[in-house]
Amino acid sequence: MVSIAEKKKNPQMMFQNSWKMRRSPRMEAAMTDHIFEYGLWSLVVINSAVFIIFAFSFFKPKTKRDWRSFGAFSAFLVALFTEMYGFPLTIYLLSGWLQSSYPEVNWLAHDAGHLPEMLFGWKANPHFGPFHILSFIFIGAGFMMLSAAWPVLYRAQKEGGLAVSGPYARVRHPQYVGFVLILTGFLFQWPTILTVAMFPVLVFMYWRLSLSEERAAEAEFGDLYRRYAMRTPRFIPRLRTRSPTHSRTDVDLTPSKEE
Repeated sequence: MVSIAEKKKNPQMMFQNSWKMRRSPRMEAAMTDHIFEYGLWSLVVINSAVFIIFAFSFFKPKTKRDWRSFGAFSAFLVALFTEMYGFPLTIYLLSGWLQSSYPEVNWLAHDAGHLPEMLFGWKANPHFGPFHILSFIFIGAGFMMLSAAWPVLYRAQKEGGLAVSGPYARVRHPQYVGFVLILTGFLFQWPTILTVAMFPVLVFMYWRLSLSEERAAEAEFGDLYRRYAMRTPRFIPRLRTRSPTHSRTDVDLTPSKEE
């Protein structure tokens, strides 16, 4: 027999025992052929490292502000993959409601972590579900934004100028937009209580960082940056393009003699 102290040291065993006390007889029969598909801590480490390194290769933080934003993004990924492969805290906390409302679902199976597909009754493989596909679109768009923004910013910093081309011609902070797109994509794919709570905090933090960066850029470039900010949205690009007589040349971004 396993002692109570040993059970307390083993979160997986505690989860299974607690679930046994909560689940219905109907669910008991549905789960006889399944095992607890979590506790894969090596996958937590591998996936966290892969995505963090992949994002680092695009973002390449240099300043303290860069490291703060990248650190918060990395914390989100670690929290996400911990629940995705390690311990399903969200499913555990919501287990009473989930099994009473959706008794036909085996909530200990790994695929059940795709909550949007489960809650909307998607019967096929959740990896091909609408929310999962939507998540790939957001995540892919986010990484494309990061990869397109970094060379422009690096070249501008190297030349001591202002980044105004590429993604920076559409929004003033494309890298933060890229991070938010990636975070949104992961929420569509595998929402958890912790990551849903972290998301607005991270968005607010990126907004504060953008204001700080704008003050620094205005102090360094003066009217040049003010003219750029006047014609370029902060985060959301304009859907309508300007007429040829009001193209990007209507606001001169070349430094004046006074600057």
